Amino acid sequence: MSELAGHVVALAGGVGGAKLADGLAKLFGEQLTVIVNTGDDFTHLGLHISPDLDTVMYTHAGIANPQTGWGIAGETWNFLGQVERLGGPAWFRLGDRDLATHVLRSKRLAAGETHTAVTAALCRALGVTTTLLPMSDDPVRTIIRTDDGELPFQDYFVRLGCAVPVRAIRYDGAAAARLNPALGTLGGELSAIIVCPSNPYLSVDPILAVPGMRAWLRAQGCPIVAVSPIVGGAAIKGPATKIMTELGAPASAVGIARHYAGLVDGLVIDGIDAALAPQITAEGMAVKVAPTVMSNSGDRVALARTVLAFAGELAGAIVR
Repeated sequence: MSELAGHVVALAGGVGGAKLADGLAKLFGEQLTVIVNTGDDFTHLGLHISPDLDTVMYTHAGIANPQTGWGIAGETWNFLGQVERLGGPAWFRLGDRDLATHVLRSKRLAAGETHTAVTAALCRALGVTTTLLPMSDDPVRTIIRTDDGELPFQDYFVRLGCAVPVRAIRYDGAAAARLNPALGTLGGELSAIIVCPSNPYLSVDPILAVPGMRAWLRAQGCPIVAVSPIVGGAAIKGPATKIMTELGAPASAVGIARHYAGLVDGLVIDGIDAALAPQITAEGMAVKVAPTVMSNSGDRVALARTVLAFAGELAGAIVR
């Protein structure tokens, strides 16, 4: 039983975002829509790869690799091994079963289907009842500026392992991208919007870069609650703290609050960061202190309940 009635929207990408979205799905099921980052999409070996979408989809389908959080559990790597043997690029790991997703997605996109329609078909095949929406059906690509020039996101993130300093980030194609039209069917029905504990620069900002997205979120009139991906000054997974430091932002829950100021009404932070609550309140948002580290399915649901209850507490105070 959820703490809120009505539809819930979540913004997500990456492993942390996928975990909380999964917890929300266990409470809301078909009443949950997840807007997923596609800024890390790219073409590799002639295939359209959507890493964040697939991580969220596989997690909801219950087949994600529990050790890595991405990919498929029990995966084999015969295709990748043969690619490497033949002198091809093996730096981006494509498993044998995972490969089927990319082949079918690429085929359907090439035939003229939208990213949204293809995602819906893949979700149906995997038994995912929650609606997963690409942030846009138009291409947006995250580009990392370094001291040696610009890099496509996957080259920075996977091929170079985030080793080079980030000087700036831009979202190529965002200015021309259109909101996913499916969002128009949700107006006036939402009880909460949840920004999952995804990397704010790499997974959430590309979503917010789509023209009209921020305005659409704020116009729903429901609480917008984020969960900090930074716990005790460190990211649970990924380069969030490294990027924040390189871009001159505090690598803490306070930095997350400042990043989302003006959009988010409340921020959930871990108990280890409880002393930072007054600084976050000073940024103009409410604070909830609760366990935010999700080590298992029970943790995901517990955090989802906390976030929803917090949104319920804020509902009466929202004035826009």
